[in-house]
Amino acid sequence: MDIASQTAVKRVSPRAETRIAAYLLTEYLERLGVEVIFGLCGHTIIGFLDALGKSRIRYISTRHEQVAAHAADGYARATGKVGVLLTHLAPGLTNAATGVANAALDSIPMVVIAGDVPSYYYGRHPHQEINLHQDADQCQIFRPFCKRVYRVDNVTDLPRIVERAFHLAQTGRPGPVLVDVPMDIFSADLDLDAFAKTPPEIARTGIDPATTARIVDALATSRRPVLYVGGGVLSARATDELRQLADALQVPVAHTLMGKGCLPHDHPLLLGQSGFWGTPIANEKCRTADLIVAIGTRLAEANSSSWDPRFTFSIPPTRLIHIDADLAEIGRNYQTELGVVADAKLALAALADEARGKRHADRGRLHEEIARGRKEFASNWADQWTSNQFPLRPERILSELRQAAPTDAYIVTDVGWNKNGVGQQFPIDVPGTFITPSGLATMGFGPAAALGVKVAQPKRHVIALVGDGGFSANPSVVATAMEAGLHVIWLVMDNSAFGTIAGLEEMHYGTTFGCVFECDGKPYRVDYAAMARAFGADGVLVEAADQLGPALAAALRSGRPTVIQVPMENAPTPTPGHWDINEIYRRGE
Repeated sequence: MDIASQTAVKRVSPRAETRIAAYLLTEYLERLGVEVIFGLCGHTIIGFLDALGKSRIRYISTRHEQVAAHAADGYARATGKVGVLLTHLAPGLTNAATGVANAALDSIPMVVIAGDVPSYYYGRHPHQEINLHQDADQCQIFRPFCKRVYRVDNVTDLPRIVERAFHLAQTGRPGPVLVDVPMDIFSADLDLDAFAKTPPEIARTGIDPATTARIVDALATSRRPVLYVGGGVLSARATDELRQLADALQVPVAHTLMGKGCLPHDHPLLLGQSGFWGTPIANEKCRTADLIVAIGTRLAEANSSSWDPRFTFSIPPTRLIHIDADLAEIGRNYQTELGVVADAKLALAALADEARGKRHADRGRLHEEIARGRKEFASNWADQWTSNQFPLRPERILSELRQAAPTDAYIVTDVGWNKNGVGQQFPIDVPGTFITPSGLATMGFGPAAALGVKVAQPKRHVIALVGDGGFSANPSVVATAMEAGLHVIWLVMDNSAFGTIAGLEEMHYGTTFGCVFECDGKPYRVDYAAMARAFGADGVLVEAADQLGPALAAALRSGRPTVIQVPMENAPTPTPGHWDINEIYRRGE
């Protein structure tokens, strides 16, 4: 061989070994620790399903994409890991939008992998493509509520985009990230080492010593301080640090809906939930505080009585120090004296260490005030917690559930009386076991999110407390539980209505038009217990108050998916706070 031929041979590099991208992606997700993916099939993603079926990752197929999104959300809340959702394009992605938006507003880490039309058909309006405003427009639907929206235009971009998606979903303020993948890219070839890069481990941000000392001094010297806690404290697993800080300086603790469970129910410094569905003692102590240190909360409308200074917060003159992972939330709704961008766990740990042994202002008879305030409010529903009336009082349903369920059971609520009543009245002692939709307040969350919670915590009991309106939105959750072998209990509080809205309409307009379920002018009740049995699950229709406790006990023992249907009076949840909507409604002629 002459020199020229030898040179030519040297210039030809050996062809790199390749593999189908979907298989490399699946193996990469395994390396990232992904244990389960929730989704629903479609022709754009079966290339990925082929690889996923040969993986150790568990795939749970639901009957609707919103169910899959809520299940991924519930899984993330119960584990602290990223929830992963797989969906088809167009109708699949639009069906999932509500569930993904719900996760976004509650700061839940999620990666959404969506199939799309073949990359080479962009702009030609192939089957199911959304392009009415610009080519390949489907991913734009998610832009308002995702932290980042990625479209994979080339197979070589897939590894980088997936790595970035998992990085962004769980750093800073957690939230969903969309990865939009044309179906031909799942089937394209990639170099074997294409997925070499993994998301970096991120050191969480703490508080510097000077700021720590400043905050602790402010708490110690204030006469009427309050620690105000949101869901960020629960998601950061920072409840022990919160308790240490509160105990050290004897500072009472109020919380948002998402912050419920931040202290054990019987802790002497726990005021309870604030806002419209809060407790009078929590609202009063927050309103009259001279200093509030808020941690992991955006001081949202419902928890702040629509920011009306007459009810929950009067800032100023109350001073506010706000600690949060998201810079954008600090100072958004109230004048803030000091804002601190920090991880809740590191921040509270530093504050608790600084506060240990520190002298503080005399708190007077604070424990007695809190105990008396909580007892007086609870006395308003004490009779209802033991009432034998039928249909049942909602308070009796909560009472039976608390007696039957272990303290470490997960209580997953939908929206309406179940969410508001549990937030206000139901004892939670184990942090993180109360799971509810707060920011978007999505009807249909509870029945589906319970699936993901059970996948995440298979050895713990999971009870979904839902209204009949929310359960009827997608009872296919029972079929998914049967297929996946998930022992979930759905406790359906059946008032034959969208009860909370019916109550609002009746209060302001004297009618329940459009809010109650009727057939031929009479109340209409679906037999959800029979429906459950049709799915192959257990179904129980409660016909007297004293039947609920035994039904719950049997369902907890059974190890089988169970629907317990409880006819219930449509009674309003007490509202010690304020909601501005009540000043908007006007009754016409």
